[in-house]
Amino acid sequence: MRVSIGCDHIVTEVKNHLVKYLESKGHEVVDNGTFDKKRTHYPIYGKNTAEKVTNGEADLGVVICGTGVGISISANKVKGARAALVGDIETARYAKENLNANIIAMGGRIVGVGLIENIMDVFLETEYNKTPEKEEIIKKIDILGGNEEQSNNEHFFDEFIEKWDRGEYHD
Repeated sequence: MRVSIGCDHIVTEVKNHLVKYLESKGHEVVDNGTFDKKRTHYPIYGKNTAEKVTNGEADLGVVICGTGVGISISANKVKGARAALVGDIETARYAKENLNANIIAMGGRIVGVGLIENIMDVFLETEYNKTPEKEEIIKKIDILGGNEEQSNNEHFFDEFIEKWDRGEYHD
């Protein structure tokens, strides 16, 4: 399976561990970064990771930030993305089996690495249980999102990155 993965600077070491873990399980990994601890914006990596899933470059996605909240919201802004913020195995199973989630989001500072591995395993192994009722719900969910201006636009965040570089944002 081909898995798209991305994170912010807060959990880079967790993402790097998960890349190796997924590869050890035989998965092909599309690593969208970030690759170091330099402060960055998690929406960039949520968007990039989700786009790889929605455009078919990856089968499923994994996004991680400190709590998982911001990056999951960011990933869900991409049309066709169904990112579920999970912190346990059963939620991951439910998200995939019943809502055909194509991305899981987790908090790398909240969920332990061993549990994240288990959550990913269950998410990747679980099959969507397709029914007409579930398909209708998913169809309605998919209609909600999507901003054509940002779709596959690698320069969408340039304005914000330039502000970071000028020191206009502060912790």
